[in-house]
Amino acid sequence: MYLCSMSMEGKKIILFDGVCNLCNNTVNFIIKRDKNDVFRYASLQSDIGKKLSRERNIDTATLDTIILIEPDAGYHHKSTAALHIARQLSGGYPLLSVFLIFPKSFRDFVYDFVSKNRYKWFGKTETCTIPTPELKALFIDQIIQ
Repeated sequence: MYLCSMSMEGKKIILFDGVCNLCNNTVNFIIKRDKNDVFRYASLQSDIGKKLSRERNIDTATLDTIILIEPDAGYHHKSTAALHIARQLSGGYPLLSVFLIFPKSFRDFVYDFVSKNRYKWFGKTETCTIPTPELKALFIDQIIQ
């Protein structure tokens, strides 16, 4: 069971690389456009991120990517996760889900190219970014054992 500042019921969880500048900026981008309060967030490096990954048999050593966990529906990763997230955002971003018609192998090839170069292009931090007090409620921060 998870404990966070706001209700988790029905929320989709985004696991992301907490030391990646691109990933942190992407989470901030999503938060600003999540007008229906669909998502909660945790870094892959956090205890809860590790626990959620283990529960789903996700090896984050080989799958170092964005992961979208949908309640009672499993999870998505890489380009599929990104496009399912875009589908929930305000503005024109849901239109990006049209790219789901392309083969996953093609979409993930493009995703992997960016992912492989993300630290070189965007940098990384030594530790996970700490959210502002206003945003802290959107991050899963504890687990009830």
